[in-house]
Amino acid sequence: MRHGIVLFTSDRGITPAAAAKAAEASGFDTFYVPEHTHIPTKRSAAHPGTGDSTLPDDRYMRTLDPWVSLATAAAVTSRIRLSTAVALPVESDPITLAKTIATLDHLSGGRVSVGAGFGWNTDELSDHDVPANRRRTVLREYIEAMRALWTQEEASYDGEFVSFGPSWAWPKPVQSHVPLLIGAGGGPKTIEWITANADGWITTPFEDGIEDKVAALHRSWQAAGRTGSPEVSMLAATKLSAEEIEAWERIGITEIIWGLPDKPEDEVVAFLDRHARRLGLAAAESVS
Repeated sequence: MRHGIVLFTSDRGITPAAAAKAAEASGFDTFYVPEHTHIPTKRSAAHPGTGDSTLPDDRYMRTLDPWVSLATAAAVTSRIRLSTAVALPVESDPITLAKTIATLDHLSGGRVSVGAGFGWNTDELSDHDVPANRRRTVLREYIEAMRALWTQEEASYDGEFVSFGPSWAWPKPVQSHVPLLIGAGGGPKTIEWITANADGWITTPFEDGIEDKVAALHRSWQAAGRTGSPEVSMLAATKLSAEEIEAWERIGITEIIWGLPDKPEDEVVAFLDRHARRLGLAAAESVS
């Protein structure tokens, strides 16, 4: 079982670089940050947690840019993987975003993975000219186009929402394949999309029926003839015992993602050390 840390970044409290450095020193495997470009003040979209237009946390409107945040983290770490929980790729230009992610992977020595969402905030998507009823198609085209730029010497793509002619684009990512996990409710459409286009699933914090959904994902994976097994990262909504963690691992959870508060650095570093020791992470145990 791997253990990740997600910092819901904001313009207050600990910086992403300091949090990532402390997470790596404590033995965590992955450092995650979220993304929202902006939050329209008037929205028809309901938040999946509150069920209406209210937000559960003011950090939604204060989030830092995820790729700049991860670049600062890359500069002060050497081992921990760098990811998003979750990014919204369709809110960026795909050619530019492909360059950003490839550059981050190049400079970090191949430590980047992408956790992407379809976008619950359809009002936010609308400001980026993304039609809400086609957002899964838009994301698929973005991913396909970026993979072409990452892997082909002379890349091109011709889709409904993304189109460009033969092009050169370097650097290529260090990794031959940049992992993609989808953060969304684990319904049949999401499972189908992951099986066809991604490498795994990030659960939502309020997900229910996780065991059945993981089993459904594995069945879909095998039926599609995909090799290996899907990655499944579970966002921990509560404190879990060692027995509960072992139980989640048995059903196919490959990583648990634990949240961090945007509190002062000394408080967050102390929390990380305590939490790592409770989990029995090697780096924390080795500290005298």
